[in-house]
This record gives sequence, C-alpha cells and structure tokens, in this order.
Amino acid sequence: MANKIKNVFVSHHHKDDASVDGLTNMLTGKGYQLRNSSIRVKPENQSRFDNKQVSDNTIKRLLRMKMRWASQVIVVIGKETHQRDWVNWEIETAHRLGKPIIGVYENGLKDQVEIPDSLKKHATSIIGWRSDSVIDALEGKSQFQNPDGTPSPKVAGRNITC
Repeated sequence: MANKIKNVFVSHHHKDDASVDGLTNMLTGKGYQLRNSSIRVKPENQSRFDNKQVSDNTIKRLLRMKMRWASQVIVVIGKETHQRDWVNWEIETAHRLGKPIIGVYENGLKDQVEIPDSLKKHATSIIGWRSDSVIDALEGKSQFQNPDGTPSPKVAGRNITC
C-alpha cells in the first residue's frame, strides 16, 4: 500500500510527547504518513519556555502559522489534557481557522477521562486509540467513541468533511 500523506497539527500536553510518536508510528504501519507541524520543545530550549524568555504572543503567532499549514488538528487526550491552557487555546484557534478537530484518547486509557471544554464544543470526532478509527476520522468520517473504542453519544461538536 502506498503511503497517504496527511498534514496535521497535533495538540498535546508535552508530557504526552511519546503518544504523538506512537500515533505517527501506528498510522505509518497502515500506510499513512503524518506530517506534524506542532511544536515539540527540545530539552535544551525548555528552560527558555519555563523562564518566560519567549513571549506568549510569539508562541501564539508561531502556532497559528503551523496550524494554517495543517489540513486537520488532532488533539491527544490524556488524563491532564483538560487542564492545559495551551491545548484549549490551540483547539479554539483551530476552530477559528476552520480546521477539522479530531480528539484521540491516549493509548492505554481504559476509563473515561475529562475532555477539554473546547474539544467538547468543536470536535468533529473523538475516538479511541485504534488505527481504523483514526484513519476514518482523517478521511472525514465523524464518530464519537469512549476511550475503549465503544460508541459514545455525540458531543456538541460539528461535522466537517476533509
């Protein structure tokens, strides 16, 4: 199977960086190549962010540029994602840019976790960690699932065909 390329922005809590890699690897095995434009802070730059040496406005401008390039936004939903101000800002910004927003529960989650309010409001899909579900969402098939992949009632989100 030839690789199908998708330009995405992956919004995530930086503690969940390994999940971003896992998502990419899972889809690569199914013939999908994710080109991810999200920010991944290198360890040598982390102190600059922690010490506020980079302004929030600079970060926001960079994130908007990276989201404009992407055709879709994927939000990795972990146990702490709903508490992350930057994730909520990215979801709201993606919505304003008209991007389809796909929530993907982190691999291994068995119980329901809290979903960011902005994702409840703007998601086109919220799905479990399964390659077929992620591929369907990337292809525009809207669906809502629990972390274990079973069907869930639709949240207030919207349907956008990619």
